[in-house]
Amino acid sequence: MIKESRAGAAAKAATGAHASAVNGPAPTPESDAFLVRWGTFLAGSIVVFAALAAYHNSFSGPFIFDDQTAVPDNATIRHWVSALSPPAHTGVGGRPILNLTFAFNYMLGGLDVRGYHAVNLIIHALAGLTLFGIVRRILFRLRLHKAGVPTPNPQAIDQGPSFAEATLLALAVAVIWVVHPLQTQAVTYISERAECLMGLFYLLTLYCFIRSVEAIAPVRWQILSVAACLLGVLSKEIIVTAPVMVLLYDRTFVAGSFREAWRQRWRYYLGLTGTWLLLVRLMTGLAQRGAGFDQGITWWDYALTSCRSVVLYLKLAIWPNPLVFDRGAGVIHSAMNALPYASILVVVVTALAIAFWRWPTIGFAGAWFFVILAPTSSVVPLAFQPMAESRMYLPLAAVIGLVVLGLYTWIGRRSAIVFAAAAVGLGWLTTQRNNDYRSEQAIWKDTVAKCPENVRAHYDYGKVLEKIPGQTDEAILQYQAVLQLQPNHFAVDAHEILGTLLRQEGDISSAIIQFNAALKMDPNFAEAHNGLGMSLRQEGDIYAAMAEYETALRIKPDFAEAHNNLGSALSKIPGRLQDETAEFEAALKIRPDFVEAHYNLGNVLVQQEQYSAACEQYNEALRLNPDYIQAYANLGATLVRMGRLNEALVQFEAALRIKPDDPIIRRNIQVIQNMLLETQEKNSGEHPVL
Repeated sequence: MIKESRAGAAAKAATGAHASAVNGPAPTPESDAFLVRWGTFLAGSIVVFAALAAYHNSFSGPFIFDDQTAVPDNATIRHWVSALSPPAHTGVGGRPILNLTFAFNYMLGGLDVRGYHAVNLIIHALAGLTLFGIVRRILFRLRLHKAGVPTPNPQAIDQGPSFAEATLLALAVAVIWVVHPLQTQAVTYISERAECLMGLFYLLTLYCFIRSVEAIAPVRWQILSVAACLLGVLSKEIIVTAPVMVLLYDRTFVAGSFREAWRQRWRYYLGLTGTWLLLVRLMTGLAQRGAGFDQGITWWDYALTSCRSVVLYLKLAIWPNPLVFDRGAGVIHSAMNALPYASILVVVVTALAIAFWRWPTIGFAGAWFFVILAPTSSVVPLAFQPMAESRMYLPLAAVIGLVVLGLYTWIGRRSAIVFAAAAVGLGWLTTQRNNDYRSEQAIWKDTVAKCPENVRAHYDYGKVLEKIPGQTDEAILQYQAVLQLQPNHFAVDAHEILGTLLRQEGDISSAIIQFNAALKMDPNFAEAHNGLGMSLRQEGDIYAAMAEYETALRIKPDFAEAHNNLGSALSKIPGRLQDETAEFEAALKIRPDFVEAHYNLGNVLVQQEQYSAACEQYNEALRLNPDYIQAYANLGATLVRMGRLNEALVQFEAALRIKPDDPIIRRNIQVIQNMLLETQEKNSGEHPVL
């Protein structure tokens, strides 16, 4: 199928400092400077246009899932200096260049998601252009016939790819790679910029090396290659395999053997592998990001699970359906369950191992796929997400490259029609997939539908739904699904949240059951004690409610909500005004913007006849929440007690604008108007007009 070019063969025979000069593509009549320049420009423009067309509808997608900790909650991106020290417990931990790009976005547009999506797409397009350059230069070294495998239609293949053919084949690989829907998670999901950024630097590392072996003075290109690898180290850990792939390229296409590659360029390889020293330092916080074998999974179980993951990756590369945002843990514990996947992998790996020695180009593509996947598939397990579509960002190029070259070998130039149709079809699928990222609700709904056994998907879908008015019943169903699937680390939270939702719906007895279930699993769950206390108070058991609030505060002394709730419970017990006041003040000390605590403190101050201080609390509550109708009403009532009727009328009228059909507010307005009229009549009687 594929064979090295005569120039490549000459390169193998060449030795010494000038060997790289022989390694360049053999000159052809078509490869004059004008054709090269404009052909490259046109091909590059097509790659960029394809990327923009496929992702034109991705710019409005909101921050979802890990995006929240990577961008909105990431205080380090507010300043350039702090951006170089990202928080270790988040997805940007140990990745300062990635964090720096988020800081760049923040400085330009704050939290406007469109800018973040635009930068993701720019990085992806640049990676596509780099891939185009790599594939085209590889093709200059190849012949597409007499490679030891019978060619079905050798007459359709001429003496090897000319400049135009190499450019068109490289363009096909790059465009299909850029628009492939399997890439949407890496491009449209903002926090997965890490994969795109690392992928760009990975490709640049190899591209600069390729240019170095074609240059008369290779040192500058070698320095750029090492620099690109170093930037990749500061972006994501998967770059660890880049030196390996560069060495494999050198052995396959340039030097002809590992020994010769090392002999000719040992200084360069020392510089390239030297980047691993920094990587080791940056990887010290991996456990905080949920990676490693100390996350509750054995190496054997992860190996079994990875067999399934890798086979599914291959399947999705050829047939990208279904695409799932989060496939969950889904760890395989039984060797029998993994046997079908392991059997397929044994066949594929064996074939590629043979190809690596007999047909090096195919072997290099296979190595590209498996070597890049190796860190996340075996070396550094991610127990909570053993499979993620974004990890196919770079490996996908190998699959596409083999398919494109195989089709070209089979049907010759007519394959261009197939490539164009594939690019259009895959691009359309990508735009459709981007629609699933248009909202948090849409992406989690899609995930739950495609992966109903994913506990985390149900949990996060419930978290989204509970914030949407009118979706409480659906949120309850999602949390019930979480509990039915029997997860360990989600069950406690699910019980507590489900209890809160049921209490808000008025099903107090069921809420109490959920809170007790949470506390049975975790007796020190302060939020569950607080929720149980609120439920008991609604049942009328004030003293039991107070006991739960006090327990919550012993566990979590800075729990503002529990202080506020304890103060509210104390208001039902005569003679506890001072204790009640202290609880509300404690809540406000912890959370100065706690609207309900300001309102409640205002009520206590009214009982103590501290009317001016009470008005200050009501006004603060209204500043924080201008639609707080009870605060308007109580402020108005307090102003009446102070004899400030006109001001009181203003407050009740504001409340009426919020709730025009409230009879009590209307009655209070009428009473105040009557009082003002009586006062006016009294004053006019005392001061008759002369």
